[in-house]
Amino acid sequence: MTDNHHPPLRSFGRLKSRPIKPRQAALMETRLPGLRVPPGPVDPAALMPGARETWLEIGFGGGEHMAAQAARAPDVLIIGAEPFLNGVASAVRHIDEQGLENVRLHDGDVRELIARLPDASLARVFILFPDPWPKTRQQKRRLVQPELVAELARVLKPGGRLRFASDVASYVDQALERFIAHPAFAWTAGRADDWRVPPADHITTRYEEKRLGDCAPVFLDFLRR
Repeated sequence: MTDNHHPPLRSFGRLKSRPIKPRQAALMETRLPGLRVPPGPVDPAALMPGARETWLEIGFGGGEHMAAQAARAPDVLIIGAEPFLNGVASAVRHIDEQGLENVRLHDGDVRELIARLPDASLARVFILFPDPWPKTRQQKRRLVQPELVAELARVLKPGGRLRFASDVASYVDQALERFIAHPAFAWTAGRADDWRVPPADHITTRYEEKRLGDCAPVFLDFLRR
């Protein structure tokens, strides 16, 4: 995905804000190395032998949703990607406190991780409340661009599912346009409640509850044809 002469624009903001709490910092030292996705081509079967399927959460924030999904589906490997160090530290704490053994982390740009995934290796992808870059001049930095959509089509297996959620109206419109423009994705909505009401398996996080956007949360579910 990356052009050596023109690397993709960074789609995320600060890498760190407040100081990381001492306990979380200690867990970053002791637990994170064993949770990291190793460098090189990614083999999900090697990360969790016997996993029923593999899911990817892009931009897991503080890790609440990821950890809850992992607890619900202990036979599923969940890979989480997040460049924000405070979020990674929070996620490691959730993983440690809940004794989760089916989560692996990539503390960096998800596009670099996706480029290392095999074709048709994922059953689900979550992109929940990504950095909105709301100003018109910033929108080129939004994560959901045609290049990413094409890569997600490559790594999702037929019948796989992708969920995008945002509370920024312009991002919802843009993401919907870009996913349905790709022949691999079918929008599953049949009525307004399908995007207005949180899906039954959705976990609401503290970040979502803050309602920082300009509209109520919208949930777009897509099927990989």
